[in-house]
Amino acid sequence: MKTLLLTSCLLAGGLFAHAQDTTKTTDPGLTFFGSVDTYYKMDFAGKKNTNIATSFANEANSVSIGMVDLGVKKKYNKALFVGELSFGPRGQAQSIPNADGVNDEQTNSFHIQNLYVGYDLTDKLNVTAGYMSTFVGYEVISPVGNFNYSTSYLFTNGPFQNAGLKFTYTFNDKVSLMAGVFNDYWNIYKSNRDVSTFGGQLMISPVKGWTAYLNVLSGKFSGTELDLTTAYQITDKFKLGLNAADFSLPDSDGGFSGAALYPQYAISGAITLGLRAEYFKNKSKTDNSIFYSRLGAGNDVKAFTLTANVKAGGLTFIPEVRLDNAKNNTFVKSNGDVTKRAGQFALAAVYAF
Repeated sequence: MKTLLLTSCLLAGGLFAHAQDTTKTTDPGLTFFGSVDTYYKMDFAGKKNTNIATSFANEANSVSIGMVDLGVKKKYNKALFVGELSFGPRGQAQSIPNADGVNDEQTNSFHIQNLYVGYDLTDKLNVTAGYMSTFVGYEVISPVGNFNYSTSYLFTNGPFQNAGLKFTYTFNDKVSLMAGVFNDYWNIYKSNRDVSTFGGQLMISPVKGWTAYLNVLSGKFSGTELDLTTAYQITDKFKLGLNAADFSLPDSDGGFSGAALYPQYAISGAITLGLRAEYFKNKSKTDNSIFYSRLGAGNDVKAFTLTANVKAGGLTFIPEVRLDNAKNNTFVKSNGDVTKRAGQFALAAVYAF
């Protein structure tokens, strides 16, 4: 705690010193951004709630809504702020957990996606503090940031957001390094005990169009996740992405590991086809873990999601077919019998502004 206080004092002193010689520029004003999404999903087994219980959009055989996402940001001279709120089931599902640690969708009708400030201490060194979308993983909460409308098991079981303080040093346009301290648990804006989680990210871009992120997030309460996220725009039409991760709980009795491959091919300027091929394994030895009860201890699943993005201005239509195959009987047939396989079709519409 003394170290954190000392860091804060040094940071405040640095900000004051740099504020004295800030070169004035034209105020760019506020930038507004956001999205709206809705969808129809059909579970192949006729289940009311989809068999494939990953994050968001789990209502089946229904025309349903995602969320309204509203954000504002501003970068003026060396200072930056970002504020982003979501309204609706897709964001509401991430509301602040209750005292028992379980997310209650009725806790709030809204969710804070991002609320942070940043400052350029030098041309290469930036400091950011607040509540931020996690730097770990390939997929994000907002459907605008994902190619597939459904989400991966890696995304569902990993962090969504982290509250803390981080420093990012940009060596050049090919290499940067981030290090920071974050609250003891994921996805909450205030700590239950202390600021005890370390996070780090190494970004490298070895060639044009190829970017890779090596991530670590480790805490004595939250556990440790090692993550690789990379994407390579190999040609104008073909892009290949990869996410691989391994997570261990602090009690050594659980966690997960997995990998997902994301090949995408642009048929035209308006239509792109993509596949997400994922393998996910629950490493838990018992079903006591609240994190992985959906799959069950020792279970694993292979999931294949074929998706198209059809763009018309700010609107994107997303038809998608997904097939999951688990090691154990995880899903339910239309007659109520358990099975290892499940499938679904979804048609989503996402408008970004």
